[in-house]
Amino acid sequence: MKEVIETHLREYDKKPDILVSTPGRFHLIGEHSWFCKDKTLSMAVNLPIYVAITVRDDAMVRFNFIQMNERKRCNLSNLKFRKEDRWANSIKAMIYGFTSGGFSVSGMDITIWSEILPSAGFGITTAMKVGTAFGIKSLCGCSEVQMLQAIERGNKLFLGAGNYVADIFAAMYAQPNSCILTDHATNTYDILPFQFENISILLTDARVPRISVWNEATLMEPENVLLLGELKERKSHVYGGWQYEESSTEINEVLSVVDEDMGRRLKCIMLEHKYVISAVDALQKQDFASFCKTVSRSQDIMRDLYLISCPEIDWLVKRVQDFDMTSVRNPNGCSRITGKGFGRCTYTILQTKDAELYKQKLVEYERIFGFDPSCYDVRPAGGVHLCDF
Repeated sequence: MKEVIETHLREYDKKPDILVSTPGRFHLIGEHSWFCKDKTLSMAVNLPIYVAITVRDDAMVRFNFIQMNERKRCNLSNLKFRKEDRWANSIKAMIYGFTSGGFSVSGMDITIWSEILPSAGFGITTAMKVGTAFGIKSLCGCSEVQMLQAIERGNKLFLGAGNYVADIFAAMYAQPNSCILTDHATNTYDILPFQFENISILLTDARVPRISVWNEATLMEPENVLLLGELKERKSHVYGGWQYEESSTEINEVLSVVDEDMGRRLKCIMLEHKYVISAVDALQKQDFASFCKTVSRSQDIMRDLYLISCPEIDWLVKRVQDFDMTSVRNPNGCSRITGKGFGRCTYTILQTKDAELYKQKLVEYERIFGFDPSCYDVRPAGGVHLCDF
């Protein structure tokens, strides 16, 4: 935080008026099923992004991203998406979200600080958006609801992107030592304590170049959503009040109208919802073995049904099982693909005694695959907040 303030002062010759901290995050299970109004289990982590803002007396907005050593600028009267502005477009989108909603916004000098660059995933771009919006909200005195509306306008109208509420809820409402569950059907969230003892959480950027082997947008066609809707059943005893049909005969009959690839991915969506509920149950019971089994099953279907894994990710996931020969029956850890888009990252949750052993495996990973991975030891963190300085 000291570095952010000092850099902001050197850059703009003024101290920040406000300094906002927003956590990074990763999704544990359910990040690919939001369009079906399912659920997403996420965790905010202590990989913060800081946004420092000083109000100007004109309409100029200047940006400085410290780690990228990049500076951008624009004018409030001419906010436009520019491809070459890359990360700065996310900040401009949030400003646009307020100005297009009728709020009076002054020019600003803005400093961004993040140990993790947006390209890695881990929720850094969302954290930058939410941190900027929260800072503007604090300066102009609008309500939280108005801030959420501004974020949505910025995402949809300026960036032409989706408004992914699981990302936003994790950045805003997460609590320390907890996971956050987003229900996309009701746009609500629940906080679930993460109370496993002697456990380490590692995020690994495998540095594998991202390539899309298929177009996920094809899965989100209305007809596919309707098919899955036919397979939803109201169940009062199930967390959230419903589950997907489990009869193979019924499932195959409903999905017989789509090709094999699409049917496989739709079945994956159905299983993901089941695994979200199973993970929630394990968290509530503080049953670490069941939690790990559920995460491992989710990774299996991401690899075998959704087809988004790769040999490098599979290798990293498999290493967690090397620490305990009884891992299938009573696992002491789990790992799964996560990250931006189809992901090039994994999260690993394992006994603390095994954390260093896992990190040592990354040396072997680099030798085998030729990619230099980054590994971050993290813990569950709280949501966006103003910093005292």
